[in-house]
Amino acid sequence: MSAQDDQAEWIRHRREVVEAKEQALRAARQDEHERATALIREAVAGYAAAGIDPIPLRARPFTGSGTLRTSLQGWYLKQDRSLAVDAAGNYYVMRVEGGLLARLRGADPEPSPAPLVVGRGARDGDTFELTELLRLRREDPVRP
Repeated sequence: MSAQDDQAEWIRHRREVVEAKEQALRAARQDEHERATALIREAVAGYAAAGIDPIPLRARPFTGSGTLRTSLQGWYLKQDRSLAVDAAGNYYVMRVEGGLLARLRGADPEPSPAPLVVGRGARDGDTFELTELLRLRREDPVRP
């Protein structure tokens, strides 16, 4: 085997290793999302049983102040209204592009993959177990 063949083999092997790691990471994220979604759906059923009705959700623009209408109804997970869930078990980060059109028409954030640990990796170090946030909102819901 020549040096060129050795290098090509090493590159092929590294590519396979990276692809395997990426696939494992995607599978782990999907598993986490599925488990978190199950917890959210269970909590939403608990909110309904406790008589905690969904409320209209509003989003904040990335820049500027104020809030924007959305077509979403659900429950905020944090008092600052930055995270929410809807009755279908979708998880939302309540930040959207602002702008004049969004202020006039409203905006709808896209559902995000639900994490089991909210805020993991954030610079402010403000992390919460999803189960804890869901429990807190049952005890002390964010009101409109």
